[in-house]
Amino acid sequence: MQQLLAPVKEFLACETPDSWIAAAKEEHRLAELLIDHCNCELKAAQTAMFLVRKYAVDKQSGEQLLTWARPYEEFVYRNDRDMAAFLAREVKKNELIGELTPRAGFPHGPELIAKMIRLIKEEFHHFEQVLELMLARNIPYSNIRAGRYAKGMMKNVRTHEPATLIDKLIVGAFIEARSCERFAKLAPWLDDELKRFYISLLRSEARHYQDYLSLAEAIAGEDISARVAYFAEVEAELILAPDDEFRFHSGASL
Repeated sequence: MQQLLAPVKEFLACETPDSWIAAAKEEHRLAELLIDHCNCELKAAQTAMFLVRKYAVDKQSGEQLLTWARPYEEFVYRNDRDMAAFLAREVKKNELIGELTPRAGFPHGPELIAKMIRLIKEEFHHFEQVLELMLARNIPYSNIRAGRYAKGMMKNVRTHEPATLIDKLIVGAFIEARSCERFAKLAPWLDDELKRFYISLLRSEARHYQDYLSLAEAIAGEDISARVAYFAEVEAELILAPDDEFRFHSGASL
Protein backbone atom coordinates (compact mmCIF):
# COMPACT_ATOMS: atom_id res chain seq x y z
CA MET A 1 0.00 0.00 0.00
CA GLN A 2 2.83 2.40 0.78
CA GLN A 3 4.31 1.83 -2.68
CA LEU A 4 0.94 2.64 -4.22
CA LEU A 5 0.53 5.78 -2.10
CA ALA A 6 4.05 7.18 -2.58
CA PRO A 7 3.37 8.96 -5.91
CA VAL A 8 0.00 10.19 -4.62
CA LYS A 9 1.62 11.81 -1.59
CA GLU A 10 4.34 13.32 -3.79
CA PHE A 11 1.69 14.77 -6.10
CA LEU A 12 -0.28 16.41 -3.29
CA ALA A 13 1.17 19.47 -1.56
CA CYS A 14 -0.10 18.52 1.90
CA GLU A 15 -1.54 15.66 3.90
CA THR A 16 -5.05 15.54 5.30
CA PRO A 17 -5.11 17.43 8.64
CA ASP A 18 -5.38 15.32 11.78
CA SER A 19 -8.44 17.35 12.78
CA TRP A 20 -10.33 16.05 9.74
CA ILE A 21 -9.44 12.46 10.62
CA ALA A 22 -10.52 13.06 14.23
CA ALA A 23 -13.90 14.33 13.01
CA ALA A 24 -14.36 11.66 10.34
CA LYS A 25 -13.82 8.73 12.70
CA GLU A 26 -16.46 9.89 15.18
CA GLU A 27 -19.34 7.41 15.21
CA HIS A 28 -22.02 10.05 14.73
CA ARG A 29 -20.31 11.17 11.49
CA LEU A 30 -20.60 7.79 9.79
CA ALA A 31 -23.91 8.43 8.03
CA GLU A 32 -22.77 11.84 6.82
CA LEU A 33 -19.45 10.41 5.65
CA LEU A 34 -21.02 7.58 3.66
CA ILE A 35 -23.73 9.75 2.12
CA ASP A 36 -21.22 12.33 0.96
CA HIS A 37 -18.85 9.62 -0.26
CA CYS A 38 -21.73 8.18 -2.26
CA ASN A 39 -22.43 11.60 -3.76
CA CYS A 40 -18.75 12.05 -4.60
CA GLU A 41 -18.68 8.80 -6.57
CA LEU A 42 -21.64 9.88 -8.68
CA LYS A 43 -20.19 13.37 -9.22
CA ALA A 44 -16.92 11.82 -10.35
CA ALA A 45 -18.79 9.74 -12.93
CA GLN A 46 -20.84 12.74 -14.07
CA THR A 47 -17.73 14.90 -14.43
CA ALA A 48 -15.95 12.30 -16.56
CA MET A 49 -19.07 11.80 -18.65
CA PHE A 50 -19.38 15.54 -19.25
CA LEU A 51 -15.80 15.66 -20.55
CA VAL A 52 -16.43 12.76 -22.94
CA ARG A 53 -19.68 14.27 -24.21
CA LYS A 54 -18.30 17.79 -24.61
CA TYR A 55 -14.98 16.99 -26.21
CA ALA A 56 -14.68 13.44 -27.48
CA VAL A 57 -17.86 11.93 -29.00
CA ASP A 58 -20.56 12.75 -31.52
CA LYS A 59 -24.12 13.71 -30.57
CA GLN A 60 -25.59 10.21 -30.81
CA SER A 61 -22.86 8.80 -28.59
CA GLY A 62 -23.52 11.61 -26.13
CA GLU A 63 -27.15 10.52 -25.93
CA GLN A 64 -26.04 6.95 -25.22
CA LEU A 65 -23.99 8.22 -22.30
CA LEU A 66 -26.94 10.18 -20.90
CA THR A 67 -29.08 7.04 -21.08
CA TRP A 68 -26.39 5.12 -19.19
CA ALA A 69 -26.33 7.71 -16.40
CA ARG A 70 -30.09 8.21 -16.16
CA PRO A 71 -30.92 5.50 -13.56
CA TYR A 72 -28.30 6.88 -11.19
CA GLU A 73 -29.43 10.47 -11.59
CA GLU A 74 -33.11 9.59 -11.28
CA PHE A 75 -32.38 7.75 -8.05
CA VAL A 76 -30.45 10.68 -6.59
CA TYR A 77 -32.80 13.47 -7.62
CA ARG A 78 -36.16 11.97 -6.69
CA ASN A 79 -37.63 11.94 -3.20
CA ASP A 80 -39.16 8.44 -3.11
CA ARG A 81 -35.89 6.50 -3.24
CA ASP A 82 -35.92 2.73 -2.81
CA MET A 83 -32.29 1.75 -2.25
CA ALA A 84 -32.96 -2.00 -2.35
CA ALA A 85 -34.91 -1.77 -5.60
CA PHE A 86 -32.23 0.36 -7.22
CA LEU A 87 -29.49 -2.08 -6.27
CA ALA A 88 -31.58 -5.05 -7.45
CA ARG A 89 -32.49 -3.56 -10.83
CA GLU A 90 -31.87 -5.68 -13.90
CA VAL A 91 -29.84 -3.13 -15.89
CA LYS A 92 -26.45 -2.84 -14.25
CA LYS A 93 -23.64 -0.29 -14.31
CA ASN A 94 -21.46 -1.79 -17.06
CA GLU A 95 -24.18 -2.09 -19.67
CA LEU A 96 -23.33 0.81 -21.92
CA ILE A 97 -25.12 -0.20 -25.10
CA GLY A 98 -23.36 0.29 -28.43
CA GLU A 99 -20.05 1.70 -29.55
CA LEU A 100 -19.12 5.34 -29.02
CA THR A 101 -18.09 7.33 -32.08
CA PRO A 102 -15.17 9.74 -31.59
CA ARG A 103 -15.82 13.30 -32.64
CA ALA A 104 -13.94 14.42 -35.75
CA GLY A 105 -11.17 16.96 -35.27
CA PHE A 106 -10.11 15.94 -31.76
CA PRO A 107 -7.09 13.63 -32.04
CA HIS A 108 -7.08 12.75 -28.35
CA GLY A 109 -10.68 11.56 -28.44
CA PRO A 110 -10.06 7.79 -28.45
CA GLU A 111 -7.66 8.01 -25.49
CA LEU A 112 -9.98 10.28 -23.52
CA ILE A 113 -12.92 7.97 -24.24
CA ALA A 114 -11.04 4.83 -23.20
CA LYS A 115 -9.75 6.26 -19.92
CA MET A 116 -12.93 8.09 -18.93
CA ILE A 117 -15.34 5.26 -19.77
CA ARG A 118 -13.32 2.90 -17.56
CA LEU A 119 -13.37 5.54 -14.81
CA ILE A 120 -17.14 6.05 -15.16
CA LYS A 121 -17.79 2.30 -14.89
CA GLU A 122 -15.71 2.12 -11.74
CA GLU A 123 -17.30 5.20 -10.16
CA PHE A 124 -20.81 3.87 -10.83
CA HIS A 125 -19.73 0.58 -9.26
CA HIS A 126 -18.31 2.39 -6.21
CA PHE A 127 -21.56 4.37 -5.92
CA GLU A 128 -23.47 1.10 -5.73
CA GLN A 129 -21.01 -0.39 -3.26
CA VAL A 130 -21.45 2.54 -0.89
CA LEU A 131 -25.23 2.30 -1.25
CA GLU A 132 -25.04 -1.40 -0.33
CA LEU A 133 -23.06 -0.54 2.80
CA MET A 134 -25.59 2.14 3.70
CA LEU A 135 -28.54 -0.20 3.14
CA ALA A 136 -26.97 -2.86 5.36
CA ARG A 137 -26.48 -0.26 8.10
CA ASN A 138 -29.97 1.26 7.78
CA ILE A 139 -28.56 4.60 6.61
CA PRO A 140 -31.02 6.19 4.15
CA TYR A 141 -29.66 8.08 1.19
CA SER A 142 -30.30 11.83 1.29
CA ASN A 143 -29.24 14.89 -0.62
CA ILE A 144 -26.70 17.04 1.19
CA ARG A 145 -25.20 20.31 0.10
CA ALA A 146 -21.83 20.02 -1.62
CA GLY A 147 -18.84 21.42 0.21
CA ARG A 148 -16.56 24.17 -1.02
CA TYR A 149 -13.73 21.92 -2.23
CA ALA A 150 -14.61 21.14 -5.87
CA LYS A 151 -16.07 24.61 -6.43
CA GLY A 152 -12.92 26.16 -5.00
CA MET A 153 -10.82 24.17 -7.44
CA MET A 154 -13.02 24.82 -10.47
CA LYS A 155 -13.11 28.59 -10.04
CA ASN A 156 -9.40 28.62 -10.95
CA VAL A 157 -9.96 26.89 -14.30
CA ARG A 158 -9.07 29.06 -17.28
CA THR A 159 -11.88 30.04 -19.64
CA HIS A 160 -10.32 29.51 -23.08
CA GLU A 161 -9.67 26.25 -24.88
CA PRO A 162 -7.69 24.08 -24.80
CA ALA A 163 -6.64 25.55 -21.43
CA THR A 164 -10.11 24.90 -19.98
CA LEU A 165 -9.94 21.20 -20.75
CA ILE A 166 -6.35 20.91 -19.54
CA ASP A 167 -7.18 22.61 -16.25
CA LYS A 168 -10.29 20.48 -15.72
CA LEU A 169 -8.21 17.35 -16.20
CA ILE A 170 -5.62 18.61 -13.70
CA VAL A 171 -8.39 19.38 -11.21
CA GLY A 172 -9.76 15.88 -11.75
CA ALA A 173 -6.31 14.48 -10.99
CA PHE A 174 -6.15 16.33 -7.67
CA ILE A 175 -9.65 15.29 -6.61
CA GLU A 176 -8.88 11.63 -7.31
CA ALA A 177 -5.48 11.81 -5.62
CA ARG A 178 -6.99 13.43 -2.51
CA SER A 179 -9.68 10.75 -2.40
CA CYS A 180 -7.00 8.07 -2.53
CA GLU A 181 -5.00 9.74 0.25
CA ARG A 182 -8.08 10.10 2.46
CA PHE A 183 -9.19 6.50 1.99
CA ALA A 184 -5.77 5.38 3.20
CA LYS A 185 -5.69 7.83 6.12
CA LEU A 186 -9.19 6.99 7.29
CA ALA A 187 -9.22 3.22 6.81
CA PRO A 188 -7.34 2.28 10.02
CA TRP A 189 -9.94 4.07 12.15
CA LEU A 190 -13.00 2.34 10.68
CA ASP A 191 -14.65 -0.98 11.42
CA ASP A 192 -13.28 -4.03 9.61
CA GLU A 193 -15.85 -3.99 6.79
CA LEU A 194 -15.34 -0.32 5.95
CA LYS A 195 -11.58 -0.64 6.37
CA ARG A 196 -11.45 -3.42 3.78
CA PHE A 197 -13.71 -1.48 1.46
CA TYR A 198 -11.70 1.75 1.61
CA ILE A 199 -8.42 -0.07 1.09
CA SER A 200 -9.96 -1.83 -1.91
CA LEU A 201 -10.58 1.57 -3.53
CA LEU A 202 -6.98 2.75 -3.37
CA ARG A 203 -5.74 1.15 -6.58
CA SER A 204 -8.49 2.51 -8.81
CA GLU A 205 -8.33 6.00 -7.29
CA ALA A 206 -4.56 6.09 -7.76
CA ARG A 207 -4.96 5.09 -11.40
CA HIS A 208 -7.72 7.67 -11.92
CA TYR A 209 -5.46 10.55 -10.92
CA GLN A 210 -2.73 9.26 -13.23
CA ASP A 211 -5.19 8.92 -16.11
CA TYR A 212 -6.38 12.50 -15.67
CA LEU A 213 -2.82 13.77 -15.49
CA SER A 214 -1.59 11.84 -18.52
CA LEU A 215 -4.53 13.15 -20.57
CA ALA A 216 -3.75 16.73 -19.52
CA GLU A 217 -0.11 16.29 -20.54
CA ALA A 218 -1.00 14.73 -23.90
CA ILE A 219 -3.57 17.38 -24.81
CA ALA A 220 -1.31 20.25 -23.73
CA GLY A 221 1.55 18.90 -25.80
CA GLU A 222 3.97 20.72 -23.52
CA ASP A 223 5.20 20.81 -19.94
CA ILE A 224 2.30 21.38 -17.53
CA SER A 225 4.31 21.26 -14.31
CA ALA A 226 3.76 24.97 -13.59
CA ARG A 227 -0.01 24.56 -13.90
CA VAL A 228 0.06 21.42 -11.76
CA ALA A 229 2.06 23.29 -9.11
CA TYR A 230 -0.48 26.13 -9.19
CA PHE A 231 -3.39 23.78 -8.53
CA ALA A 232 -1.39 21.95 -5.88
CA GLU A 233 -1.23 25.22 -3.93
CA VAL A 234 -4.93 25.91 -4.44
CA GLU A 235 -5.84 22.38 -3.34
CA ALA A 236 -3.62 22.52 -0.26
CA GLU A 237 -5.15 25.83 0.82
CA LEU A 238 -8.63 24.31 0.60
CA ILE A 239 -7.59 21.21 2.54
CA LEU A 240 -5.73 23.05 5.29
CA ALA A 241 -8.14 25.95 5.79
CA PRO A 242 -10.68 25.61 8.65
CA ASP A 243 -14.03 24.32 7.50
CA ASP A 244 -17.24 24.59 9.52
CA GLU A 245 -18.99 21.97 7.35
CA PHE A 246 -17.87 18.33 7.38
CA ARG A 247 -17.62 16.63 4.00
CA PHE A 248 -15.44 13.95 2.48
CA HIS A 249 -13.23 16.62 0.89
CA SER A 250 -13.69 19.33 3.51
CA GLY A 251 -10.82 21.23 5.10
CA ALA A 252 -9.52 21.17 8.66
CA SER A 253 -12.37 20.58 11.09
CA LEU A 254 -13.07 23.25 13.69
